Amino acid sequence: QVQLVESGGGLVQAGGSLRLSCAASGRTFSTYALAWFRQAPGKEREFVAAIGLTGVYKNYADSVKGRFTISRDNAKNTLYLEIFALNSEDTAVYYCAARLLATSTLQRDYNYWGQGIQVTVSS
Repeated sequence: QVQLVESGGGLVQAGGSLRLSCAASGRTFSTYALAWFRQAPGKEREFVAAIGLTGVYKNYADSVKGRFTISRDNAKNTLYLEIFALNSEDTAVYYCAARLLATSTLQRDYNYWGQGIQVTVSS
């Protein structure tokens, strides 16, 4: 089992950048594929990015390619999401998620979730 805690959110000006972190408990962090999802006000939660066990494989939603970078540090049990050129459409609650072994873009495939962290982009 793994517990996930996000940090690094807040209020950011449009055009700025932000790095979200997701700290995981447990000694088997490297056996979990990880992902970020987000839920904007009034919208369904959506896939943002996923990363494989070693950090080599990465997959991004088309809407964030080129502006978002997912990474992980298995020695620190931490997942990251760097966001560049923030705009109002990035305002959302961001969630990290984990599942054993293989990545997925589907929420239902992830067994473990963080509580979510708010990112608000001001214009």
